[in-house]
Amino acid sequence: MIHLLQSKTGRLRILAFLEGISLLILIFVAVPVKYWMGNPSFVKLMGPVHGTLFLLFLFNTLSVGVEQQWKFKETTWKVLVACFIPFGTFYIDRKILSKL
Repeated sequence: MIHLLQSKTGRLRILAFLEGISLLILIFVAVPVKYWMGNPSFVKLMGPVHGTLFLLFLFNTLSVGVEQQWKFKETTWKVLVACFIPFGTFYIDRKILSKL
């Protein structure tokens, strides 16, 4: 895990993982608690956390893409689109980011 922190791509992979996990928690824990138990507090907590991680992933993808001169049509757009698809960050980490 420490070796991931030493590069921008590694940090992007960590953000991808955290963004995906935050969505899992939001969808499968916070939303059911809100609707089945009538308690929206966990959604109010996790919503902004997930939103922040989502934006950090977007900005860091662009930053890493520019810095490492990714070809937009081959890499950058795929990584960007992945975060708009539920759980796409897990897929894109396995297929693209882990190989960089």
